[in-house]
Formats: sequence, structure tokens, C-alpha cells
Amino acid sequence: MAFRGIQADTVRFQGFNGDSGEAYYARPSASGRYPGVVVIHHFPGWDEWTTEVARKFAHYGYAAIAPSLYFRLGDGASPEVVARARAAGGMPDDQVMGDVSGSVAFLRAQPDCNRKVGAIGFCSGGRQAYLAACRIADLDAVVDCWGGRVVMSREELTPKQPVAPIDYTRDLSCRFLGLFGEEDKGPTPEQVTRHEEELKKYGKAYEFHMYPNAGHGFFYYDRPAYRQQQAVDGWQKVFAFLQKHLG
Repeated sequence: MAFRGIQADTVRFQGFNGDSGEAYYARPSASGRYPGVVVIHHFPGWDEWTTEVARKFAHYGYAAIAPSLYFRLGDGASPEVVARARAAGGMPDDQVMGDVSGSVAFLRAQPDCNRKVGAIGFCSGGRQAYLAACRIADLDAVVDCWGGRVVMSREELTPKQPVAPIDYTRDLSCRFLGLFGEEDKGPTPEQVTRHEEELKKYGKAYEFHMYPNAGHGFFYYDRPAYRQQQAVDGWQKVFAFLQKHLG
């Protein structure tokens, strides 16, 4: 069902360590009870594309919150702030998990929430979405779109990212969907295969889809990486998956 009437606002949420941050919140205007989705933005920041994704979810009957993971540095949509985040090597995993958990709590506190909440992430947000699926116990479904660095070598670990997300697979507690491109360099098809092996090892419920003739970021219509056919099919799979598990 499509909801042509939606409303969207910038809101405050309580994240890691009780910090108050900015988020973009979109939901249908019509009264009802809707499932919630946390939209985890990519490394380029809390940008226009991220807010469009939130509105897309509202159009399809979800209450979607997109927290700015860079709010402690300033406006997460600012190129200067994004540059500072890049220079810092991204945000610490524990901090991001606190911010995602706070976003989940925000959604569940809304009177029109149906109590089901999922998450979706893109690029670095895909990696963080998988971390959330394993470390935040009250998520109902999670989607990872081409999240790199789920599989990490020991040399890639840092104080901010001290554990490879794949090493949390035993703790995955919700349904999981992954969308990837065969031509991606991060994650590579070999890394996706390694990830899938770990999911099978622990008997987890998941769906993986690997798209030919697509690389990293093939949903991004404003970039050369965009692949129209693959993106349309990918979005269809996202909404079918979330409809099945969030209602």
C-alpha cells in the first residue's frame, strides 16, 4: 500500500551515552499503526539521498528515522563535517550501536508504532546494520546493502572498530537480508561468500542476493554506479522482506 500523504520533520533522539542528536523522521500522515525502520546512512553522511530513503519508506507505510551519526561533529549533511568524519576513520562501533539503539527506542515510543522495528543500512551503514542485527536484541529484521568491512583482517581492526562484525554472527537474533554487487571491491564476492558461510555455520535465517553487472552503491541514481534494473529489483526485495517480517 502506498501512502501519498506523508509528513517529515527533523527530530531529537537520545543516542549513545545519553547524547541528544538530530534525526530525520518520516511517516504516513494517515492515522494507523505502522512498523518502524531505522535508516543508517552511508559514509558520505546524513545527506539528501538518506532523507529521500526515509520518505520512500513513509510512502510505503513505514515510520522511518534516519539518525545523523555525525551529529557530535556538527551538521551531518555538511561536507566539512563529513570530511572530518572521514579523517577520523568514521565513528566508533559502540557509539553507533548506541545511536541505533536510541533510534529504535524513539520509534517504539511513538503512539502509531505497531511495535515491530527493523533497520537498513548502506555502505558503511550496511556494516553497521549487520552489527546492529547481532548486538541489538530487539530488532525484528535487518537489511545490509553492500556493507563493506563485515569481514575484516586482523590488520584492519582499529580501536574504533575492534571486532569484525562477522565475529558476532553467533549472536544474530533477527531475520537478515543482504544485497550485493558482483563487481564490488568492498565487500568483494569472496567476502560475501565468507559471510554466508558463517551464517550457515550458525544456522541463521537470512537471504543473500548477488547482482551481476553491479558494483558498490548500485541504488544511487545520482552516481555512475547506478544500475536501474538491479536497483528496482533490489528495492522490491527490500520491501517484500520487510513486509513479511515487520507487517
